[in-house]
Amino acid sequence: MSARTSDLGIAGAVPDVAAPRGGRLAGRGTALAALLIFLVLAVLPPVAVAVDDPFLVVTATRIIVFAIAALSLDLVLGYGAMVSFGHAAFLGLGAYAVAILSSHGISDILVQGVVAVAASALFALVTGAISLRTKGVYFIMITLAFGQMAYFFMVSLSAYGGDDGLTLAGRSTLFGLPILRSDHALFYLSLGVLAAAFVGLRALTLSRFGRVLRGTKENPVRMQAIGFQPFAFQLTAYVIAGALAGLAGVLLANQAEFVSPAYMSWQRSGELIVMVVLGGMGTLVGAIGGAIALLLLEDWLAHFSEHWKLGLGVFLVLLVLFTRGGIVGGVERLFGRTRP
Repeated sequence: MSARTSDLGIAGAVPDVAAPRGGRLAGRGTALAALLIFLVLAVLPPVAVAVDDPFLVVTATRIIVFAIAALSLDLVLGYGAMVSFGHAAFLGLGAYAVAILSSHGISDILVQGVVAVAASALFALVTGAISLRTKGVYFIMITLAFGQMAYFFMVSLSAYGGDDGLTLAGRSTLFGLPILRSDHALFYLSLGVLAAAFVGLRALTLSRFGRVLRGTKENPVRMQAIGFQPFAFQLTAYVIAGALAGLAGVLLANQAEFVSPAYMSWQRSGELIVMVVLGGMGTLVGAIGGAIALLLLEDWLAHFSEHWKLGLGVFLVLLVLFTRGGIVGGVERLFGRTRP
């Protein structure tokens, strides 16, 4: 292969394979939809004060945290076609980094954040390097195995609560100041992280790196033939996603003021996958919308029956069968657009 061919880049070499997905929400509409969501979320604390419902802010913060985790999963699932059933392990590692450091007197959120992101990224690097040697159902099973290994490892740590989990002495501080003591402060910090994550991942997926990643999803053989190594790009995306999920874990630990091995279970990983599929894979904004929809739907159905998961399952089956592309796909068709 000539250097000339390698220098063409994705845009010039494989425009038909790696071109961005069409549809209103795949372009400018994605940013506009996300902006609308962020604006609605931003006014929730004043609304909560006006209606005297502080639990509204707590619920919204929890939704935002899981939206960040779902956003990170969409990078590998929606853009890289990597179905990871162990993604919650990164979320749990981030949460446990906060709890363990806090139990040893280190409460500064900057230190906790760096340790959490580094630990999650390292775990993603090691497990991803092994998992990506496989494909299809084998990849799913090996990520599930790694996730469960992390889960049972935390269960075995009796010094940090074991299966019962660990309650934090208090929320993280910043240079000794308890800035996150207020639910509103934690809410806006979480919202800021979500917005930054969306902007960063959107720029990444629209860049040359993102076009290569989409190309490896559609036609990895052709991408390799023109000089790109799918493994390197997929592993990089996997590490980025793991690090971002770890950061979400930092916020989750502060929101709940409690950590548990359940954060790392395969059920939690399954919920994250459902969020991405429900919202619309490979759109980013769909992951945010899916997290909002799933968690609100769970809370709503729980008011009607203790068997609410049965109703949720029926709803999700119907959605997958009759709504191509999840919520984003439905909105696109509503506006008379379809994705290729």
